[in-house]
Amino acid sequence: MNEKVFQVNLQDNVAVALTALEAGSTVPLIGDTEQKEITAVTDIPVGHKIALRDISDGEDIVKYGVVIGHAIKNIPKGSWVHLEEMASNYDERSSHLDAITGAPKDMSYK
Repeated sequence: MNEKVFQVNLQDNVAVALTALEAGSTVPLIGDTEQKEITAVTDIPVGHKIALRDISDGEDIVKYGVVIGHAIKNIPKGSWVHLEEMASNYDERSSHLDAITGAPKDMSYK
């Protein structure tokens, strides 16, 4: 099993999936972490964020030891954290982008 999840900073409440994760898989957690493993409760694409603990609606999302956004709904531990669960502090339009493709949902290209 080469699946792994990387936590950049001990302060983080999300980590990065280094491979695609299937719901129900328990994988090693590496990096600056106190946890040894985490179980994905949803499918998580490679390079995307996984919640390291339950994150409440309105709570900060911390990655790299920095607040990168905030939850816009409750996010259970082990879930995929993407644009339908969080709003970015750095990209005002992030809430208007498709979570999978990144395509704008607030503009029409006709």
